Amino acid sequence: MKVLAVSDNIQAQLEDARNLQDRYGDVEAVISCGDMPPPYLEFIVSILNKPLYYIRGNHDLNYAEDRPGGDNLHQRVVFFKGLSFAGLEGSPRYNTDPVQYTEFQMWLMVVKMLPRLMYRRQRYGHGVDVFVTHAPPRDIHDLPDKPHRGFKSFRFLLRQCRPRYMLHGHVDTWDRRKATVTQFDATKIINVNPSKVLDLV
Repeated sequence: MKVLAVSDNIQAQLEDARNLQDRYGDVEAVISCGDMPPPYLEFIVSILNKPLYYIRGNHDLNYAEDRPGGDNLHQRVVFFKGLSFAGLEGSPRYNTDPVQYTEFQMWLMVVKMLPRLMYRRQRYGHGVDVFVTHAPPRDIHDLPDKPHRGFKSFRFLLRQCRPRYMLHGHVDTWDRRKATVTQFDATKIINVNPSKVLDLV
């Protein structure tokens, strides 16, 4: 399945309807890894006429129940065209704003998802095909500052549930020397910021 994954930074080429149709018309879904304004996501999916799967980033404070539309993957498992998708929103807590979590809070959310994902791992070999987050795992694509430090609990989930893919944002990729794709155990971890077209096979 070909998907367009986006996060964190608006790109002018994705605000151009003709460019969207010409370059991305063959994608089957749009995935947002967070920090994306609802009007931006709504424009992309309306032009492409494709479903949206998303989680919130730490700056997504103006999302409402009906915006940006699509399926919010946070603490859920959903299915589309034979693939399973699950997600966890937010970043490490660094101030009092919402959509930020302590490591303990994220551990609780991971543990809550474990039974269903472990059942699927026993049956299919992978707890989920695509695990979508905003923040990265600890020591993979993360940064040393508190807002951009990865979650240790994500590493545990990856080891236990063996997703085929993990897509995240939150960390800028302007420095081309830094890795944006890393294999960790059974999971290919991809920093999609600001956008990537991916073949999820």
